[in-house]
Amino acid sequence: MKQIWSAALLMGLASAASADVSVDNCGEALVFETTPERIVVHDMNMTDMAFALGLQDKIVGLTGITGWYKTSPDFDEMRGDIPELAPKYPTVENLVAVSPDMFFAGWYYGMKPGGDVTPDTLAPFGIKTMVLSESCVHLHKDRPEASMDLLFDDVTRLGTVMGVADKANSLVTGWKSQLAGIEAKTADVAKPRVFLLDGPADAPFTSGKFAIPDAMITAAGGENVTHDMDTSWGRSSWEAVAAANPEFLVLLDYQGGNSAEDTFKFLQDHPVMAHTDAVKNARWIGLRYEELTPGPANIDAIEKMAKAMHPDLF
Repeated sequence: MKQIWSAALLMGLASAASADVSVDNCGEALVFETTPERIVVHDMNMTDMAFALGLQDKIVGLTGITGWYKTSPDFDEMRGDIPELAPKYPTVENLVAVSPDMFFAGWYYGMKPGGDVTPDTLAPFGIKTMVLSESCVHLHKDRPEASMDLLFDDVTRLGTVMGVADKANSLVTGWKSQLAGIEAKTADVAKPRVFLLDGPADAPFTSGKFAIPDAMITAAGGENVTHDMDTSWGRSSWEAVAAANPEFLVLLDYQGGNSAEDTFKFLQDHPVMAHTDAVKNARWIGLRYEELTPGPANIDAIEKMAKAMHPDLF
């Protein structure tokens, strides 16, 4: 009897160990029979998520880093000798060459709808694709407006799939606590009108209601003047932005490219933006790309924004 019980227990444990792991992936189930051992990650923000979870030994390649961004010493130290397979968008060949189990990317974060690299084009090679939640709106227009859950859920999903759920949950708990402290300080103050700009251009490229900066601006105690844009990242018009008369600016700081200082000078010389309160009063902050796309840098970036918008509260 004891031997039968032991055998049944062992069978149960083996079954539990081999149980499928399933996470939501833009409204569909992404199922893994075993924990991925070889992953490729696109872009700095998603790479930061993987690094925060200590997944370096599972990463066989990165894509979309040096073609656009100047990395920090901390990023380079965490990356170590992980190779970059493509400086911008990868090809199917780039990915297949390293035989990954999973590609962590997003729509317009390494993949384009109808493009060469999509979950459907990678599936025949045994590569499953985890899609960045913020980007799901490009295929599914019925998504909820942006909230900080875009960060929390993606880190939790990645931790669950990679077998480090406890670490992911611990990170998210700490971020939520930090965020609650910031929101408590800014809850009852006037909300300045905020405009985010991704570099000089003929038409401003900015954040709509489905991109995480919209939620970040709210959490920092501001009001996004392009919240009504029915997109994540997209283009508005200078006339519409100037009419909203922003009081504070968030400027993407591409170190080595268009710096935040360069962008502010562009606005100072702009025929309509020069007359807005934010430009006249030089009220702005520069934040890096990885601080304004879903990733671990978001929470500290919210605190930076809150301190710059409401210096009397901090």
